Parts: sequence; structure tokens; C-alpha cells
Amino acid sequence: MTKAKSADFKAQAQVFKALAHPGRLLMVDELSRGERCVCELAALVGSEMPTVSRHLAQLKHAGIVDDEKRGAQVFYRLVTPCVMNFFQCVASVREKSRG
Repeated sequence: MTKAKSADFKAQAQVFKALAHPGRLLMVDELSRGERCVCELAALVGSEMPTVSRHLAQLKHAGIVDDEKRGAQVFYRLVTPCVMNFFQCVASVREKSRG
């Protein structure tokens, strides 16, 4: 395998890793409907704001979301809505595996 191809797979794995948590999936799903502040996402997920902020940092590092600080609040938005296609693909795989 070439170095470039290996680097591509490593970058792709980082995106999968960022999505590999139920709370982060819930946040991505919610952000597909529009931007939200950390406080709204914390209430949705049922976790403390520092925990949600760490999850969002992983999603941001993977290039899935971006943020904007407004006063004391930070708002997040989905910058790669194509990940919702991945959600549909996973649902299809689950349907087939149920037989």
C-alpha cells in the first residue's frame, strides 16, 4: 500500500472514530437540522457541558462540525451533511443483518 493511500485510510478511520459514540451520533443527527449551542446539545444528550464539549471537539477535529463563539456561548453546525448518507447506509446494513 502506498503512503498516500495509507494516510487516506488513516484520515477516514479518524472520521469513523469520531462517529463511534451514541451521544456523538445523536448530536450529529440534531445538528443536521440546524446549529445548536453546547447547552442545547448537553440537554439533549443528558450529559454535562464539559463532556459534550469534548465530544464536539472530536467531531470538529474530524471535520464533521464547526463552531462559532457568540458571547459566552458556543454554537455548532454540521459542515459535512453527507455524513447523514452514512447514517442511511448503516441503517440499511442493520436491516439486512436482521434477515
